[in-house]
Amino acid sequence: MKVFVIVPAAGLGTRMAPLSAAKAHKKSPSKQFKELGGVPILVRTLRKFAATPEVYEIIVALRKDEIAAFRTQLEKQFPEILGKRLQIVEGGEHRQNSVANALAAVAADPDDIILVHDAVRPFVTPEIISEVINAAQKHGAAIAGWPAVDTVKQVDRTATGALITSTIPREGVVMAQTPQGFRYSLLKKAFDDGAADGFLGTDEASLIERAGQPVAVVMGSPRNIKITTPADMELAEFYLKSSGG
Repeated sequence: MKVFVIVPAAGLGTRMAPLSAAKAHKKSPSKQFKELGGVPILVRTLRKFAATPEVYEIIVALRKDEIAAFRTQLEKQFPEILGKRLQIVEGGEHRQNSVANALAAVAADPDDIILVHDAVRPFVTPEIISEVINAAQKHGAAIAGWPAVDTVKQVDRTATGALITSTIPREGVVMAQTPQGFRYSLLKKAFDDGAADGFLGTDEASLIERAGQPVAVVMGSPRNIKITTPADMELAEFYLKSSGG
């Protein structure tokens, strides 16, 4: 069994851009290339998987105009990542398109494991990665998740706001994280079926759920955050400092 890691990193990350820059029409770096402790977030994420012995190959999906520069940056500044087999492919308009492009570049057997991980989740631990791999191997599909701590309300959107329709018991809710892991055969079929039907899922697990396949959940971590906003970046800097960098 081989383990392949797909990292979709073709997003623009507009929620990370400061308002002043947006108003001035200045082009800011995509969020995955913003530096955290002097190192691009994407590089910190890739380091976690490059250091994982079970991982056979990493496939990164980037915007076409970012591929050459990023490969050069890895070669010059972060050669440790290239110690693992690495492919860089062109991403798509949506995350699902980027993952599909990466899947098309994978030479995997049906029972090989595909992990998909957010480019801007650099605090994933070796334990979480290992647990997801093991659960995907056992169940066919698995994700990292964290129990909801806030009260969850279901609402109806209106022209003037939102109205609560029900309260969802927290014990039945988890907040999805990544990595999400799947047997290659299951994930490829779910993606092919989704593309044929024009279905766009919110994550990879949603495509597997749509196919009627069960998805196991393993314990994630409250520190396994997705850095999406400036407030997330502040929290990430705190986590990095408290862990000694």
